[in-house]
Amino acid sequence: MGPVSPQCQDLELPHGVSFNFVLSLYITSTPYDCLISILTTFLPRSLILIGILVSYLPQHLRIIRLRSSFGLSPYFVLLGTTSGTAAFANILVLPRSAHDVACCREISGVSCFAGLLGIFQVGVQCLSFYVILLLFLIYFPRATSLTNPTTSAESETEPNGNGNADNDDKLPSYSTAVIVSITCLAHAVIVLIISLAVAIKHPSNLQAWANILGIMSAVLASIQYFPQIYTTFRLQKVGSLSIPMMCIQTPGSLVWAASLAQRLGAEGWSAWGVISSSIRL
Repeated sequence: MGPVSPQCQDLELPHGVSFNFVLSLYITSTPYDCLISILTTFLPRSLILIGILVSYLPQHLRIIRLRSSFGLSPYFVLLGTTSGTAAFANILVLPRSAHDVACCREISGVSCFAGLLGIFQVGVQCLSFYVILLLFLIYFPRATSLTNPTTSAESETEPNGNGNADNDDKLPSYSTAVIVSITCLAHAVIVLIISLAVAIKHPSNLQAWANILGIMSAVLASIQYFPQIYTTFRLQKVGSLSIPMMCIQTPGSLVWAASLAQRLGAEGWSAWGVISSSIRL
């Protein structure tokens, strides 16, 4: 591999750091500069990536285990999914991200992977919320079901099944879940088309478009929990909503926002600002 350009030197890890090296357990023989780079760059960002994935697993598993998405607000799912789409599109169109991707032709594979971990983190978050959307639709309680659609989700809090008739009146219709799913997909397609158009026709406006996406994501993320709070309060039970997911994501988001801010700097405010705004809720 040839010399690294000055623009890409901040992404290059010390010589000798490779995937095999990172996976090796022989830390005692690790050169000091390599060890510092791993402990301050590669390892924290990798742990954040794993943490994001793990934080959503309780919600996925709870819906699957209960075989019902009862208790989840369709508007919470709508706002969360569209916010994740805008956040992922935001970090993809950021000029800094394009710079990091271009540097992968000059730096080592592990340096490239470490440099793109911020993109992977937002991508995993977006994908995880799309999984929630899919499970929400698949396991949505049908009002036309021959059996009570809320039984499995309520069994933990109401063993005797009392109050099911009242809860049926509070359930959104299946058509609402379908409309939410279609809206999320349509939003993703529209964002993709506009992003490609700006990148091809007006590349100088990518930073402005990224800022718009970041603001859109921040606004959606800042209000996404209100429908869920209202739904939980109205039903007087959490249903299939995962409390562990909320508990993990609250402190984890603070660390994630700090990591993105350190990597993207001031020009990436629209990326890490989204996470900062959602922490407040």
